[in-house]
Amino acid sequence: MERKDVPENCKWRLSDIYESEEAWEKEYKAVEAEYSNYDFGKFKGKLGEKSVLLDCLRFEETLSRRLEKLYLYAHTRHDEDVRISKNTSAQAKTGALYSKLFAGLSFVEPELTALDERVLQGFIADPDFSAYEYRLRKVASSKAHVLSEKEEKLLTLGSDVMGDFQSVFTMLDNANLNLPKAKLNGEEVQMSHGTYGVVLHTGTAEERKEWFGKYYGAYIKLIDAIAQTYYSNVKKDVFYKTVRNYDSCMAMAMDGEDVDPIVYENLIEAVHGALPVMHEYISLRKEVIGLNEQHIYDIYVPLVENADIKLPFEEAYELVIEGLAPLGKDYQELLRKGRKEGWIDVYETEGKRNGAYSAGIYDVHPFVMLNYQETTNDIFTIAHEMGHALHSYKSVQAQPYAKAQYTIFLAEIASTVNEVLLLKHLYKKTEDKNLKKYLLNYYMDSIRATLFRQTQFAEFEQLAHAKAEAGEALTKENMSEIYYGLNKSYYGDGIVHDQEIAYEWARIPHFYNSFYVYKYATGIISAISIVKRILTEGESAVQDYFTFLSSGGSEDPVSILKKAGVDLTTKAPFEAAMQEFADTLNEFKSLL
Repeated sequence: MERKDVPENCKWRLSDIYESEEAWEKEYKAVEAEYSNYDFGKFKGKLGEKSVLLDCLRFEETLSRRLEKLYLYAHTRHDEDVRISKNTSAQAKTGALYSKLFAGLSFVEPELTALDERVLQGFIADPDFSAYEYRLRKVASSKAHVLSEKEEKLLTLGSDVMGDFQSVFTMLDNANLNLPKAKLNGEEVQMSHGTYGVVLHTGTAEERKEWFGKYYGAYIKLIDAIAQTYYSNVKKDVFYKTVRNYDSCMAMAMDGEDVDPIVYENLIEAVHGALPVMHEYISLRKEVIGLNEQHIYDIYVPLVENADIKLPFEEAYELVIEGLAPLGKDYQELLRKGRKEGWIDVYETEGKRNGAYSAGIYDVHPFVMLNYQETTNDIFTIAHEMGHALHSYKSVQAQPYAKAQYTIFLAEIASTVNEVLLLKHLYKKTEDKNLKKYLLNYYMDSIRATLFRQTQFAEFEQLAHAKAEAGEALTKENMSEIYYGLNKSYYGDGIVHDQEIAYEWARIPHFYNSFYVYKYATGIISAISIVKRILTEGESAVQDYFTFLSSGGSEDPVSILKKAGVDLTTKAPFEAAMQEFADTLNEFKSLL
């Protein structure tokens, strides 16, 4: 489908950001002219003065808001058709301008950190700084880890070099992987990352085996280069951890988002305790599919076939609204508002970026990109992305700019709450036994992939970094040994642990954003507890959840989550999620 053939009410309304490309270009030139030679030095060395600090923080905010609008427009225009070079150029040059202008403000954090503790605490207590109070609290707590201005500038200058390992991996993973051809539907086809995932879900046993072996074979051919790239990334983390005086790389990463490391520890402990249930599920898969021998490449095959829900988009969207009824009429009206007022770009078109996302900024409503197909998965994607969108919308409505942006730690919770509510609604609504089994299988696989698998990744990161912190070199052998051991522990005896899976660590791009993946697991754990409260306690739980949605980044994320009744510093939400997995497994078994 060409974009010109899509109805206007199925396209996002980018004119809400700028009326036209010409208006965007005019604003870009205005920002560039106004700030490229701006005298940032008028703030430097004077941030201990209340009036100067307020002026500086307000200046930062004004600059940031203008640049965010510029970038969002360029980004969304680019994603409409990635083949259009002028949109690619606009996105790139806006990002470059952002980096250039904010480099001029690199002195702010070190200078704030160097302020006398009494001066800093005075600003925190001053009502005039209420919008910036949490930021200043984080500055105060980070004093032990921020270096001198000269040292911070050196670290900033070196950040491109120190942070380029992900780019190296991306080149290896895409340009140099040289995936071979393999059989699919009786023909030799060129393998790709996307097609590999499809084959694992829908291919025959022979196809899955061939594709698995050849796919990992390509990584094994590059394993020396990938191992060195990942080890260099870990050494970079160890360097920063050392110069910033943290006990561990994990502690440094957690401190960056103001999250207590006990959350990480609770996650791994809880998952270890639930591994017998995971093993039971893996063994049940083998029995249901009817395999004499189950391999790692077999665990993606759906246990239930011919139960897909196929609906046109309008009907699917109404089904999502219906499924989210426990969140109340106001929430449902916001969903209708987003649909009616041009938040959503619905259909796949030639050149459009694949996948789905929600993007929100302070001065405009959220924008949601879909590539809708008539599948159950895409119905859940609507619920997921609108969860992100309404989280952003409610935070912007309730918070000043400086406190409106929620952290990545909280980002996947609202989206997953919507998915779980929709799933439970569909399960309760249908009398079709096959569809019930399909939904339970969908839920168990979501928990397996998002909770157990991401925790396995998180544990690998923790063990790999610990080795490097202890002065031991990371090699392709010891990293593969760690990963293979974890795989056996997580999946148990119901599966053949093919030797190739020892190299799975080598293909995970998220590992170059260290200690990130655990947030997927804590996100679904939090969502499960929130949904349980909403469905059992009703209005009071909904209001607590809305308080969470409206909190943005106004304080540390663990405290914000407590407002929704979830305390990740305790074991309760982790145990509740593991029980949900066990209960879902038992419900599925009862329908066999």
